[in-house]
Amino acid sequence: MRNLSEFVAPSKTAILVVDVQNDFCEPAGASGKAGRNTDAAMAMIPTLQRFLGAAREHGTNVIFIQTIHEPSTDSDAWIGRRSNPDAKNCLKGTWGAEFTGIAPRDSEPVVIKHRYSAFVNTRLDSVLRTLNVENIIVLGVATNVCVESTARHGFMLDYNTVFVSDCSAGYDQAAHDMTLRTHAMHFGPVATAQEIVDTWAATHSVAAAV
Repeated sequence: MRNLSEFVAPSKTAILVVDVQNDFCEPAGASGKAGRNTDAAMAMIPTLQRFLGAAREHGTNVIFIQTIHEPSTDSDAWIGRRSNPDAKNCLKGTWGAEFTGIAPRDSEPVVIKHRYSAFVNTRLDSVLRTLNVENIIVLGVATNVCVESTARHGFMLDYNTVFVSDCSAGYDQAAHDMTLRTHAMHFGPVATAQEIVDTWAATHSVAAAV
């Protein structure tokens, strides 16, 4: 089996930052107001901030995934999955749809998605192919829903897929842990942010500052 350094080589890798948005992370967001425990999501933000800083230093691509919901993409099937059809989150142009504690740089793509997987009816695959990406590092919220859906979909499209355990969070620790276990068994490596940063430091030179 290949070692972690091959899965995170900066020139061939992109980090997918999935749904780190107010409605999913902030206690005052839609998920928090609906009774979900957002403590884990908020707690992982400082680790994520440091990880993105290191990734940029090493020249790793960073792509932000942003959920946006609006009437034009909210199909009957999509709305019907909810126990409360009137529940709303990440509405276009609202505070809830904004990123939490992080922000893309001007050069970093933002991919808008309307379903759990960031590959469904989006430009993500095109962006990755254009950047000559072979490996994706997935992280964000919620571990067992949108992050997992994106990771599995990416693997099915033949991207090597790494899941970052401590830069992902859900609303249920058991579900979070099971997702990581399943990914490690069937889809690709699971690593902490520090393990990836240490791998970059040991095996890849720091990119020149721009």
